[in-house]
Parts: sequence; C-alpha cells; structure tokens
Amino acid sequence: MNPHLRAFLLPKFNKGALIRLILVALLAFILFKFFLIPFRIQGHSMAPTYVDGGFNFCNTLCYTFSPPERYDIVAIRLAGESVMLLKRVVALAGETVAFKNGALYINGRKMEEPYIPYAYDWTLPPRRVKPDHIYVVGDNRRVSMRTHRFGQTHVNRIVGAPLW
Repeated sequence: MNPHLRAFLLPKFNKGALIRLILVALLAFILFKFFLIPFRIQGHSMAPTYVDGGFNFCNTLCYTFSPPERYDIVAIRLAGESVMLLKRVVALAGETVAFKNGALYINGRKMEEPYIPYAYDWTLPPRRVKPDHIYVVGDNRRVSMRTHRFGQTHVNRIVGAPLW
C-alpha cells in the first residue's frame, strides 16, 4: 500500500489525530442532528413520489428565509422529535381548498396535479385555510380519504423538506 495513502487511512494515533477525530464526530453529530435529519419513509401516503422503506434526509434549513410554496413536499412534525409525515402542500393560508370527483380545486379553480398519474375519487367540501397554516395531502390518493392523514397544519410544525 502507498505510504501516503496508508498514513491518510491509518494515521498514527496521537494527540492531533484524537482532536481531528473528535472534531469530525462533533461536526457529524451537529450536521445530522440539526440540519440534515436522516429518516426512513414508512407507509404509502406519498407513493409514487416516495416509496415505503425509502431513505432520505430532511433539510431543516430550506424554509429558514421563505415559507413553503404550493406543491412543495414538506416534513411535518407529528409527535415529538422522531415522528414526521411527508406531505405535499396544496393550499396556502387564506385560500379555499376542495376536492370534487377526484380533482383538486383552489379558490374554485381546478388545479393540475402532474405528480398524480392516475384518477381518484375524493370529494371534500370547500374549506378555508387558516392564517399561518397550510393545507397538505399525500400523493397517494388511491387510498380512502378516511384512512389518509391530510388537512391543515400550522407552519410551525414544518421541520423542513426532503433532500431529494
């Protein structure tokens, strides 16, 4: 093995190496605890966009300077620090949202949803999104509305967005 490569991969354990190891571990802890939170996707709520069992990172900095926009996918804190839901933003504060015979309507206007590749039959009467809230729904609309978690959520519950 090349001596330079060996020294890089297996450095002599001295005070300098210990300090570098501690710094790298501390930076990795901070990065993955506060800024790029790793998570596993559980469930079919966002299929086909995100599949059950997939792995991703939640970018917690993406909404630091601007709020989420329509069609953004957001991670929402459901319970405590460890349970998050991935959902798509379909309506913003002050807008009226409705589903009619499988079509999304915002302020009475039918919206295009190219990320939904199939027909569905949801029907939901119009409702106004409260101030400081967004209306979120999963992409998998084949499931019954009764079993699907969706609706208004306060913007403070948004943790971030998936990295990819």
